[in-house]
Amino acid sequence: MRYEDPWYDALGSGWGELDGTGMPARAVPSARGEQDGTAVRARDVYVAVQRSEAFQEVRSRYRRFVVPGVAAFLVWYVGYVVAATTAPGLMARPVAGAVNVAMLAGLGQFLSTFLLTWAYARHARLCRDRAALELRWDTQELTRGVQGGAS
Repeated sequence: MRYEDPWYDALGSGWGELDGTGMPARAVPSARGEQDGTAVRARDVYVAVQRSEAFQEVRSRYRRFVVPGVAAFLVWYVGYVVAATTAPGLMARPVAGAVNVAMLAGLGQFLSTFLLTWAYARHARLCRDRAALELRWDTQELTRGVQGGAS
């Protein structure tokens, strides 16, 4: 499937007009860098991008943040649940007035969720977004003249 844009690939002398010598004007080569007769599938473009060093770097940066973050959060959550079920005396210990250790730990769960979300968004913005946008731009440029679908 090729997107035909008559304004983009128009002949240099006009719409198939004569070039002034009575001969048809030569076709202007496409600015998109397409090769005639070679059909590239979208799947091939995406596989090539996935194997690229830039994509692997973006995925590596993602994993370096997410894996430790998820592990730490799960340890904190399971620790809270285990403490609540196995140490009710500790969790019932008052801290200030009617506020006890269990209430503070429960509020800490909410706080840690918000902090982890903020840290993830900051990490994505600072370490991955620019590289991912460049990769997306390159992928769209590569697939612009692609024929066929994802098959």
